[in-house]
Amino acid sequence: MQVIVDASDNMVANSALSIANSIGLLKSQNILVQKAHIQSLPYDVRVRPWYNPDGVTAYYMVPAILGIIVTMTMVMLTSMGIVRERERGTLEQLMVTPMRSYELMLGKVVPYIALGYVQITVALLVGVLLFQVPIRGSLLQLYLLTLFFITASLGMGIYISNIAKTQMQATQMSFMVLLPSIMLSGFMFPREAMPKIIQYIGNLIPLTYYLTIIRGIVLKGIGFSYLVSQVAALLVFSIVMMTLAILKFKKKVA
Repeated sequence: MQVIVDASDNMVANSALSIANSIGLLKSQNILVQKAHIQSLPYDVRVRPWYNPDGVTAYYMVPAILGIIVTMTMVMLTSMGIVRERERGTLEQLMVTPMRSYELMLGKVVPYIALGYVQITVALLVGVLLFQVPIRGSLLQLYLLTLFFITASLGMGIYISNIAKTQMQATQMSFMVLLPSIMLSGFMFPREAMPKIIQYIGNLIPLTYYLTIIRGIVLKGIGFSYLVSQVAALLVFSIVMMTLAILKFKKKVA
């Protein structure tokens, strides 16, 4: 018997390896009991771990940490953007300009998109050079699909910035996004082991989809055809959050 295990998540893979070997030993013992004259094990279980055969934790965690860093930076920094200007009194100057709401939002989003790509590049370099994390897929594809995740995170940050009254409120709201992202997205715990209701809540978190994208490209080298549903979810999330942020923002001082 050959058992093929997806070892990109080494914690789940180790459990699968133990179960596979246990099943083989159990079946063999049952047959040996029935036919005592058989000297060798009837089942020869040969497990072949894929994607992370050595079970290196860094291979699985480093790409996920990259997603956490982008989430934390994009949401927390942008959430304090408009709030900071409102507190300093500079928002009034923007109100008298001929810019439209979406133009102002675009001006605040574009610099953070560039910052997000800088962070991703640095994190990938550290992962490859320091932790020897292999990149088996297309870097170009990873960078293109990362744009959807960055815009989704920025949309949340801009929306929080519009509804928060102070920078302290914006920071607290950002943590309300960051903590569920860490706990429910599959960053720390396998989502398959979570209750269904928790999985449904995790489906509302952009990081859930991005972890599948980055781990799939970096560890498995999969293509866009396998990631269509994740990209579509991030695209919908980006459009919804950006639209809500633009509608919420009004060119007047609250």
